[in-house]
Amino acid sequence: MAHHEQSPTPGRSPIAFVIFGVTGDLTHRKLLPALYELHREGRLTAPLYIIGFARRDWSDEVLRDSLKAGIYEYARTKPVNEHIVEDLLSRAHYVRSSFDEDDGYVRLNQMLESLGVCNVMYYLATPPASYEDIIVRLGKYKVTECTDNWVRLVVEKPYGRDLESARELEAVIHSVFNEGQIFRIDHYLGKETVQNILVLRFANGIFEPLWNRNYVDGIQITVAETVGVGSRAGYYDTAGVIRDMFQNHLLQLIGLTAMEAPVVFNADKVRDEKVKVLEAMRPMRGKSALENTYRAQYVAGMVDGVRVPGYKDEQGVPPDSITETYMAARIFIDNWRWAGVPFYVRCGKRLGARVTEIVIQFKQPPLRMFDWQDMGGAAPNQLILNIQPNEGITLTFGAKNQRPRTQIAPVRMQFSYQEAFGAEPPEAYERLLLDCLVGDATLFTRSDEVLTAWEFTEDILKVWQQEKVKNLPIYEAGTWGPTGADDFIKRDDWSWRNTTETKPG
Repeated sequence: MAHHEQSPTPGRSPIAFVIFGVTGDLTHRKLLPALYELHREGRLTAPLYIIGFARRDWSDEVLRDSLKAGIYEYARTKPVNEHIVEDLLSRAHYVRSSFDEDDGYVRLNQMLESLGVCNVMYYLATPPASYEDIIVRLGKYKVTECTDNWVRLVVEKPYGRDLESARELEAVIHSVFNEGQIFRIDHYLGKETVQNILVLRFANGIFEPLWNRNYVDGIQITVAETVGVGSRAGYYDTAGVIRDMFQNHLLQLIGLTAMEAPVVFNADKVRDEKVKVLEAMRPMRGKSALENTYRAQYVAGMVDGVRVPGYKDEQGVPPDSITETYMAARIFIDNWRWAGVPFYVRCGKRLGARVTEIVIQFKQPPLRMFDWQDMGGAAPNQLILNIQPNEGITLTFGAKNQRPRTQIAPVRMQFSYQEAFGAEPPEAYERLLLDCLVGDATLFTRSDEVLTAWEFTEDILKVWQQEKVKNLPIYEAGTWGPTGADDFIKRDDWSWRNTTETKPG
């Protein structure tokens, strides 16, 4: 995962970054602050035109003021350099149009022509319902006239809501763009620690030989949020955590944790290996889907000392909703490396801490050493990859404590990105936007990967839908989920690693 030191554009050909839905939250909080950081670091070597496309009655001036406010509020490095902001926004323009109005696309093209821009990156920062309208019209009106130019499309998740809709979206996109032009973004894959999984695994002689069923007892992956559904209740109630987190982020993390070493580190070879993992996952159909998954819904509780409402009390959620806000699953990967090793995964809203981590638990040695008392018996060696909020790696192992009686106690070695490299790792979007501009698709999801992930997920969804439940098990907001989820993992003598600490480990 080498960083791109080369300039995004050999030469100085200007680039147009066209943002559909520029008036929304994503642009304000993520895209513009990321572009600002890239510009501040001198990574944008070609002139970059930011072109906003949305319905609101804005002018170029209003657009610039809005983008500026987003940078000042959300930039990673403060204080914000106003000259860099002014320079970045001096080339920002606005096209006012609804997404299903042909005239807007004609005007967009006229603008690109008058600016002399041939390289165009279209970014869909809109609700998924608008994707098709936009793509169909880009098919009619997209820039194709220049020689040696490139055109790319960046699509945010959710990518479909089931296998069929994902296939339909694929068909629409592929009718206009070829696979090499499509960048399906999953911001989790832009996180330094996620990329570091591959470096940790394949570049270290101490870990690489152990990363298999001979030495690993099991793997636990947690994606926990403390927030509720907030203003997204309408979307969330039709999606649930299985579509919102499991089908994309969680399966991606399993892929990176379990994949074989690629022949070379390029986009296609890395993605080939991730697809093989998804294909090797034991399908969950019928009874096995019920035995190997557990879902629940949060009720009112305390989060950070504040009383928060239950899921059914959130605005926009039907009172009889059985949408899951928590999900745990036991997954097996039926291949040579992982046969028999359980992957316990869980994701949920309103949990005890905001944390994403992967825990590799190693097998215990067979002997209790002599007759020493092993205080680490219930705390075996674990390698813990903290992906957020504090990116780092922790290794736990047994050491003799200082008492006269010989006892073995669990201790930890910790690595923190911030302490080791002296700075916060870049925001995921900084890395991903630069990769889009350069055309490196390694950290983006390929067509077959999306569809295979949906195939696996859809099997579970079908069984859940057939099982007519009136109510789901519940857990209080601010806790680590329902007791049933603890029983679920105890079947293999496991327990969840619930961390309340804010430091790595």
